[in-house]
Amino acid sequence: MQINQPSNQIKLTNVSVVRLKKGGKRFEIACYKNKVQEWRSGVETDIDDVLQIANVFVNVSKGELAKSQDLQKAFGTTDTNTIVKEILKKGELQVGDKEREHDLSSVRREIATLVAEKCVDPETQRPYPVGVIDKAMTEAGFSVRPGKNAKSQVSECIKLLQTNSKLPIQRARMRVRVSLPAADVEKLKSKILEGADSVEKDEQGSDDWEAILLIDPSQFRVLNDLLQKECKGRGRLETLTFAATAGS
Repeated sequence: MQINQPSNQIKLTNVSVVRLKKGGKRFEIACYKNKVQEWRSGVETDIDDVLQIANVFVNVSKGELAKSQDLQKAFGTTDTNTIVKEILKKGELQVGDKEREHDLSSVRREIATLVAEKCVDPETQRPYPVGVIDKAMTEAGFSVRPGKNAKSQVSECIKLLQTNSKLPIQRARMRVRVSLPAADVEKLKSKILEGADSVEKDEQGSDDWEAILLIDPSQFRVLNDLLQKECKGRGRLETLTFAATAGS
C-alpha cells in the first residue's frame, strides 16, 4: 500500500485504517494491525507503537493528507496528537475482505467449539467433535453475525442445529446438588424433582434432605428462584458439573 507524502512516498505494510467522519469530512489514520484494539483496551499505551505514521489523512490509501483548516474546523485544534487520539477512540476500524473473512472464520470456529462443549448426543450423552458440529452448522444454514462475539451466538446456533440439521443434539445437563432442611422437604421435594431430567441421589437425613440431579441448564434459575422464595436462605443449590457427559 502506497502513502504519498508531499515530498516523497512511504510504503506502509500491515496497515489498519481507522476512519472518523466529523464536520462533514472524512479523516483517517494509519495504524499497525492488532494495535488499535490493544490501545482501546488499555493494553497498549504508547501511541507511537500504534501509529504507522503520525499524520491525519483524508484518504490513507491515496496518501491524501487532511488540510489544517479542515482539522481546525472539525476538531477545534490542529494538534496531531489530540486529533489522532480522538480518531482512535471514536473512529471505525476498516477491515478488508480477506481480514473480515478470516475474522468470521475464527468466530465460527469458536462458536463450534463452544457448542461442542455445551452439547451432547442425546442417546450416548457424549459430546461431538468440533468438526461434526461445524458440518451440522453448514447443513443448518448457520451464518456468523459480524460484530457479535462467539459467546452471544451460541444459543441461536444450538436452536438452529436442533431444528434445521439432521444431527441429534441437546444441551448437556448440569449436575447440581440440592439441600433442604427437614422442615421444608414435604413442601418442596416434589417441585424440585419435577425439574430434573434424572435423579442420581435422593437421601433423607434426620436434619435435612439432599439430592443430586441432572437438569437442563434453563432449570437452574427456576430451582434457584424456588429455593430463594420458599426457603428464605435455608435451602442450598450447588453446581457440581456445568456440562455433564457420559462418564463424567
